[in-house]
Amino acid sequence: MNPSPPLRRLTKITDLSPTEIDAIVENAFSYKKTRDHNQSDAPILKGKTIALVFEKPSLRTKVAFETAIASLGGTAVFLAGVEIFKRVDGVTREKTSDIAHVLERYCDAIVARVHSHQSILEMAECVSIPVINALCDLHHPTQGLADLMAIRWHKPNQKKLKIAFVGDGSNVAVSLFQSCIMAGFDCVHGGHAAYKIPDDIWQETLQLAKQSGGSLSFTLDPKIAARDADVIYADTFVSMGDEAETTKRLKDLAPYCVTEELMSLAKPDAIFLHDLPAHRREEVTAGVFDGPQSKVFDLAECRMHAAKALLEFFLPR
Repeated sequence: MNPSPPLRRLTKITDLSPTEIDAIVENAFSYKKTRDHNQSDAPILKGKTIALVFEKPSLRTKVAFETAIASLGGTAVFLAGVEIFKRVDGVTREKTSDIAHVLERYCDAIVARVHSHQSILEMAECVSIPVINALCDLHHPTQGLADLMAIRWHKPNQKKLKIAFVGDGSNVAVSLFQSCIMAGFDCVHGGHAAYKIPDDIWQETLQLAKQSGGSLSFTLDPKIAARDADVIYADTFVSMGDEAETTKRLKDLAPYCVTEELMSLAKPDAIFLHDLPAHRREEVTAGVFDGPQSKVFDLAECRMHAAKALLEFFLPR
């Protein structure tokens, strides 16, 4: 899986070509097969050290990457944001570029989960080691790869699918749509007008649809989004950093809760996905989240397999 020419950054999912995305997801399934057969992964990261720089808290991303690195024989160095970005009083400790330059001298790659996309760009532009965006305010490419893997897990060999994202047009929605549209799928966002995907990213994604044969649309009506969908996807209504808007967001987005009634409008074999953490009775009912169509924990598992495949892609043996 050696990239050619060598890829040095993943700031957003469109840093990868459709062919590269396919190769990463295919390799992620190979890692899943190895784990399913209780076999050990090849130690392709032996002697390599990966810095995990996390300004934001995490369960799945942190554990997925730490487990992936350990399984591949590497060493993970976890750095919480409070340790390097800011002092306890909130004052900035160091420039982001200075942090990246230091880590470049110690480590073979940086996996960063940060508040601002600008921080990812600053790191990627100033170092010669791979920088992987593990979440920022605009993009979540590692989640997008896992999303595509989960969809192909449960919808194998289907070249045309309808993917409905219902709710806030978050970073998760952006990377989901871009990865799925590059695969040629049809994507629709059912949401409130105040919470649409940023227009510049929307326009970029429309261009991707023209190239792939997929489609992208927006509707205020969640029922239109859900009708005949193969996949219905939800994310929290209040993402990290939006806590001050909690009351307003919950009120505005309440009509976009994924209910059993909404799921019934999708295809009979449709699946429900959520990147987690989930809040039952807000963006999804317990009946859907815990029901037979829900594949949320399969998706969580995909985070680890996708992390392994991504690390192999950036750090080939």
